[in-house]
Amino acid sequence: MDALRLWLLILVGFLLGSVPFGYIVGKMRGVDVRKAGSGNIGATNVGRLCGKWWGYLVFFLDFMKAWLAVWGLTQVGEVLGWLEDSEQLRVLFGMSAVLGHNFCPWLGFRGGKGVASTAGILLGIQPLVFVVALVTFLLFYLPTNYVSLGSIAAAVGMAVSVWVFCVNDWVAWAFTLLAFIGILRHVNNIKRLLAGKEPKTLPPWSKKQQEGTK
Repeated sequence: MDALRLWLLILVGFLLGSVPFGYIVGKMRGVDVRKAGSGNIGATNVGRLCGKWWGYLVFFLDFMKAWLAVWGLTQVGEVLGWLEDSEQLRVLFGMSAVLGHNFCPWLGFRGGKGVASTAGILLGIQPLVFVVALVTFLLFYLPTNYVSLGSIAAAVGMAVSVWVFCVNDWVAWAFTLLAFIGILRHVNNIKRLLAGKEPKTLPPWSKKQQEGTK
């Protein structure tokens, strides 16, 4: 395998992940999401500031850019004859997209928390782990309406279940690292949860008014 070509594809994955859809959508709606609400460019903050359907759009786009990094770059590498498809390579490309999202070079290396992007990787590589993470998220989010709590729980569920369903220890460690990074990105949310100051986000079918970020 040509190391230079591999690193080139990893860089492409990072740049693909670095597309700040939340920031772009916010600007389209006349809001700089970095300076309002929680200051995060992720789907939850965009939904609070611009409307829930804009938030869902950002989640979908952040999800798909990581999924595309996993499968698209692998296919490109195969077609060009640079490398053969493998689970390890798909994880590398996916992780590069998450890091690009979390540390966006176009926004001073400030980005989101990588929840949607990590979900895109899971669906593309470990669909059973994706299901476990999704169910864990819903079990913690639905009774509380705290997206952050559901996301943290989902990261823990991912870190545990990946060791059950994944036969490759390297891949399992990689997903465990992603879970750890995801939890670290929620440190401020954890502080607000403990202080009782974390804003709630109502599910899409709720008729009640959504709480804003304080």
